[in-house]
Amino acid sequence: MNLVIVESPTKAKTLAKFLGDDYKIEASYGHIRDLPQKKLGIKIDGFEPEYVQTIKQKQRTEEIKRLSDEAIKIYMATDPDREGEAIAFHVMELLKGSKSQISNLNFQRIVFHEITEHAIKEALEHPRELDMKLVDAQQARRILDRLVGYKLSPLLWKKVRRGLSAGRVQSVAVRLVVEREREIEAFKPEEYWQINVTLKNIQYSVFGVRLIAEIKNQIEAERIEKDLLNTEYRVLNIDKKDFRRTPPAPFTTSTLQQAAANRLGWSAKRTMQIAQGLYEEGHITYHRTDSTNLAMEAVISCKEFIAASYGKEYALDKPRFFKTKSKVAQEAHEAIRPTALDNKNIFANHDQQKLYDLIWKKFVACQMAEVRGVTVTITVMAGEYKLQAKGDTITFEGWYKLNGDANELRLPEVKAGEKLEFVTLSKEQKFTEARARYNDASLIKALEEMGIGRPSTYAPTLSTIQDRQYVEKIDPTSLAASSGRGKRFKPTSLGLAVNDFLVKNFPNIVDYEFTANMEYGLDEVANGEKKWQPLLADFYTPFAKQLADVTQTAERVKIEVEETGEKCPKCTSTGSVPIGDVIIRLGKFGKFLACSRYPECDYKANYQNKTGQKCAKCGDGDVIIRKTRTGRSFYGCSNYPKCDFASWTKPK
Repeated sequence: MNLVIVESPTKAKTLAKFLGDDYKIEASYGHIRDLPQKKLGIKIDGFEPEYVQTIKQKQRTEEIKRLSDEAIKIYMATDPDREGEAIAFHVMELLKGSKSQISNLNFQRIVFHEITEHAIKEALEHPRELDMKLVDAQQARRILDRLVGYKLSPLLWKKVRRGLSAGRVQSVAVRLVVEREREIEAFKPEEYWQINVTLKNIQYSVFGVRLIAEIKNQIEAERIEKDLLNTEYRVLNIDKKDFRRTPPAPFTTSTLQQAAANRLGWSAKRTMQIAQGLYEEGHITYHRTDSTNLAMEAVISCKEFIAASYGKEYALDKPRFFKTKSKVAQEAHEAIRPTALDNKNIFANHDQQKLYDLIWKKFVACQMAEVRGVTVTITVMAGEYKLQAKGDTITFEGWYKLNGDANELRLPEVKAGEKLEFVTLSKEQKFTEARARYNDASLIKALEEMGIGRPSTYAPTLSTIQDRQYVEKIDPTSLAASSGRGKRFKPTSLGLAVNDFLVKNFPNIVDYEFTANMEYGLDEVANGEKKWQPLLADFYTPFAKQLADVTQTAERVKIEVEETGEKCPKCTSTGSVPIGDVIIRLGKFGKFLACSRYPECDYKANYQNKTGQKCAKCGDGDVIIRKTRTGRSFYGCSNYPKCDFASWTKPK
């Protein structure tokens, strides 16, 4: 019997479809040992880790050991990245250290980027040794993050608030959110006006043009409006330019998370959970990658599929390959793509099908012919003013055929010097706007562009900063059908306090360039260009000194509280003087209402996100934002259960 070890039972079940009775597939259920939870678990002198096992991990190890006694070979088939390599390493170490005679067994590492019969058999025919460079890189990251977390967290307890914790990458993510919020607060909108005119040519075809001018105020806008109402319109020139539009690259982890956030309203965590299922069930290639490379076999297969499904004119003569934007080669070396193009409907659950559709279309489109068309610019003179209209005409839809993106704005045929008939004029006051708050997509994009974090870290980073209540997701306009679409990150008062403390006292820890350089250092370890112990020593030596200095000199931080504008009902009812204000505090389980006079007054109440509306059903309660058991938001009445009003959309 040959023993194959993977991470999850789902992956084991999929592999069992392709391997016969000669193979026994067993799941390790993730890491089989790790650093201890309640202590540092690292010997600072040499940075030697002290790995331990939980009861469940020990039980899993014993079961794998029992099976290994009967095995001829043991294949480590964990994921093709640093985490997968580390899991394989720990399993091998534990098995070699057992009392059974398995130390003489032939351990072999196999790697595949898709769970298909061809890929599995190809991997079994070409096993390799464990890549200790990847193991060292994973171990270095784990120790680095543990040092930051376990050394900084107690300091935050003393200087900010008990129960807090810090992290290397997540602290930088919080800083991005905080700086964007302060940029928004400092932004001063500037007024400007737009004037649009509707015209008609000699064939009575109507089209719109926009004034090309900077209009700063209403007086100026009204003066120009008066001029435009009393002048003649003639075509100055017509400019035509051919264009070609190449499809975007296939998905990487980052771009998949961004697309799912923008189109489906999903969090990065949700996207990765669903992608994990698609990968383990054999529908897509490995989903943690920052490479846009594609296997030649997949590209050739895609060309044949496009020609058969859409016509030869939509298929490329030569394969199209994309340059990976990342500066370093990272982990999985192929983009995310479907494993079988014929399987457009995978008969999976609704969420899996939606994400699979995005991946399928993105991959097929990237190998389709370019979109071709003509951009037409019509410039019109109206006295001393220039107005302009732009439109596109698609001459060949190319990859737009797949995505349905062929939206045209066709302009009517006109000639230079042609007189145009005035139809209507409209003017509109506008104001410049600050940059939007980050959402999942834009925050991941910012981190990636800075070189901070890697494919496996984006989702847990965004989840962690929310779980620790450093940021919250808000939607000031609507719940967007509770889909999450439109919700953006805003720092909490706690997040502001922690960020300011770290920026002031540990500027390098939350410095963008410093954090990016640490990531590059870990990449160099993975590539065998640098040893991991010196990398950690270069970081920890100045960090330890800085930690000692700040512990002695830094003052305790005061966390600003949110005010509700209401007076404490308990103080009012008991006749206390003075009467406290109701404020919003952050507790272990989120926001709650409390009296500003605490501990003199112990008033507490659940925090309810009010909309400022009265319930139309009972006429007495307030319309508030509630959550279902699964975390989905809806509008309900504050008098529930007496009033059972509930709605996914905000009542008018």
